[in-house]
Amino acid sequence: MREKVEVKKNSLVPEHFLLSKEELQELLQLYNITLSQLPKISHKDAAIKELGARAGDGIRIIRNSETGKKIAYFRLVVGDE
Repeated sequence: MREKVEVKKNSLVPEHFLLSKEELQELLQLYNITLSQLPKISHKDAAIKELGARAGDGIRIIRNSETGKKIAYFRLVVGDE
């Protein structure tokens, strides 16, 4: 039997958070963009699978920058196209 690996516990994987529908709409309004203009992330990505996110969901990814600050990146979960 294969051991289940928890992706979010890996130090090289940045934190991933599922956005609520309201947070996603606020993000789109803040930057005056549409869903299609967000960078994409596959629903097959290990971190996305662990979150239980589905196509059409918004994701906030928190990464450490070279200056030591934390930076938020946003992605739209997409299915097979």
